[in-house]
Amino acid sequence: MRQGRGVAGWSTVLCLLLGVGPALGQKLPTRDEGLFQMQIRDKTLFHDSSVIPDGAEISGYLFRDTPKRFRSNVREPEPLDQQRQQLQQEAVVADEGAELFAYKGNDVESYVAASAPSGLYQLEILCTEKDSHLKVYATTTPESDQPYPELPYDPRVDVTALGRTTVTLAWKPTPTGVLMGQPVQYCLVVNKEHNFKSMCAAEAKISADDAFMPAPKPGRDFSPFDFAHFGFVPSDNNLGKDRGYSSNKMSRAYPAKPKASDILKVCIGNKNIFTVSDLKPDTQYYFDVFAVNSATNTSTAYVGTFARTKEEARQKTVELKDGKVADVFIKRKGSKFLRFAPVSSHQRITLFLHACLDSVQVQVRRDGKLVLSQNVEGVRQFQLRGKPKAKYLIRLRGSRKGASTLKVLAAAKPGGKQPFPSLPDDTRIKAFDKLRTCSSATVAWLGTQDRNKYCVYRREVSEAYGEEQRRREQNQCAGPESRRKSEKVLCKYFHSPNLQKAVTTETITGLEAGKTYLLDVYVVGHSGHAVKYQSKLVKTRKYC
Repeated sequence: MRQGRGVAGWSTVLCLLLGVGPALGQKLPTRDEGLFQMQIRDKTLFHDSSVIPDGAEISGYLFRDTPKRFRSNVREPEPLDQQRQQLQQEAVVADEGAELFAYKGNDVESYVAASAPSGLYQLEILCTEKDSHLKVYATTTPESDQPYPELPYDPRVDVTALGRTTVTLAWKPTPTGVLMGQPVQYCLVVNKEHNFKSMCAAEAKISADDAFMPAPKPGRDFSPFDFAHFGFVPSDNNLGKDRGYSSNKMSRAYPAKPKASDILKVCIGNKNIFTVSDLKPDTQYYFDVFAVNSATNTSTAYVGTFARTKEEARQKTVELKDGKVADVFIKRKGSKFLRFAPVSSHQRITLFLHACLDSVQVQVRRDGKLVLSQNVEGVRQFQLRGKPKAKYLIRLRGSRKGASTLKVLAAAKPGGKQPFPSLPDDTRIKAFDKLRTCSSATVAWLGTQDRNKYCVYRREVSEAYGEEQRRREQNQCAGPESRRKSEKVLCKYFHSPNLQKAVTTETITGLEAGKTYLLDVYVVGHSGHAVKYQSKLVKTRKYC
């Protein structure tokens, strides 16, 4: 006699197979194909049912410490095959009415007998660790049935190539697809915790909702953990008392739902070589391959493997000199490391950053301890508390949109002039439409309390010149020296003790009627470093 196949998530399970004598009073499904096909589609019979139809895999859900019984009918003396996956089980073979098989474990398990007397057979399963999903298969014709894909003579998954963010895997094809011509595809599961012994265990881990678990009926023993299992969090520990009932059951702790990024499942067709990409460097991953019969959705697990991705390439660290500006270029989504080691003792350091294009992320560690982590756009200044003989590691991470350029200065000496000019919170240029003529345009911009030099430049552009092109050319670090002399309009000094009145205007003349111009304002600091305001498009009137 051979006794069946089942699957559950990671859980300790006890299984008992009992021969309970001839079947009386209930006609169970047999291998009558017409009846079988009709019944297997009837969800009222086989959704989380205790009946195991002959030659089919059924699914169920087990509550911890709550035994569940499944029944299978054998009409004539014939072989019997039942199998359970991913369980901890015990079984004992015995005569009619007694235990026939017992198993305790955490694996795919099956029981086979050469012949089985007719009667009703009962499979009892008990989860001893936590609630779990379950799959069970039983058949009375194991010689002709091939419900699960066979494994090759070498069922191991091999790592053939290893990179910082990629791992290439290979395995031998299943004979079920190659020799027997059955529709077989391979599914791959990747995670950081452990290997899985069955697809059922992997899917139970991935599943956001317990798909096979029917909602329990409210009653005396319906306690707060039942609400938590369905996603409702009790407001306090007295939920049961507030509802007028109590429970003697021990509260069950349900693990947090894994993040989608923690477990990856992908089905790749009949390929037996696959490269997993977008992994993290220097991280250990576990890889499992399952051969899946596409017609029956049954699966068999290969012997999984694990691998650690290579470390991220160590980048050259740029040494910053005290009080000197350094130009930094970062590739798209790349990083740069800067090191600052003040020679003398210091109470604090000042860090100036000028992000010329898109925003960048900056992290500063003092002797390994993170002291700053922010996104920087435009010009920013940071004051960091110092320590004697402390060393600072600055990591700059570029934008996802494109390459980034920066100007960076670190200073430990107190006082001294700032390398970059001070900027207002708003660096836009405003154009006055009512003051626009055929040959002039009037604009205004904000200043600060510091006396700075402002230079205005103009450039004629085509009518097709749009905001997207203007944004691409918006490099704040490109100073007036990058412009043609013919584009210069004027330079002037401006400041205001009252920030509410720190605004200046300028009328740009000598323009042509009906033309579009790009206007730029540069503010120049005492050390000569310039910062460009946001460019402004203006169009002169065509008729006046």
